[in-house]
Amino acid sequence: MADWLDLSAVNITGMFLCARAAFGQMRRQAPQGGRIINNGSISAHVPRPGSAPYTMSKHAVTGLTRTLGLDGRAFDIACGQIDIGNALTAMAERFTRGVPQADGSIKVEPVMEVGHVAEAVMHMARLPLEVNIPFLTIMARDMPYIGRG
Repeated sequence: MADWLDLSAVNITGMFLCARAAFGQMRRQAPQGGRIINNGSISAHVPRPGSAPYTMSKHAVTGLTRTLGLDGRAFDIACGQIDIGNALTAMAERFTRGVPQADGSIKVEPVMEVGHVAEAVMHMARLPLEVNIPFLTIMARDMPYIGRG
């Protein structure tokens, strides 16, 4: 239960509080507007085995992104989400050694350099506010997202 609450505090409450602060600032400033880019996950679309807390939290991020995108229109606030799959970070390093798959097997999964994620976020951030990418998925090409499940 403690792990569930900790993960929810970071991935849901933390995301909400940051977005609320940004939205409020963007709404009050002159001129109004800005862009919020939320960190989603491929798990918001297709979960991994044994990932209920994480998957639940990323579904919540998707709901927040959709709501902010809608509510932000009146204030020139754009909101999008980047769903990242297998970027080579300390957290994802284990994919290079093998992780559980939906069929019960353990397989090595391809990873990509984190710099590609940074480039994608910068692309989203540089768009004019009258343009939005609501959801962008970036992943190692051969990871088992397409066909997983």
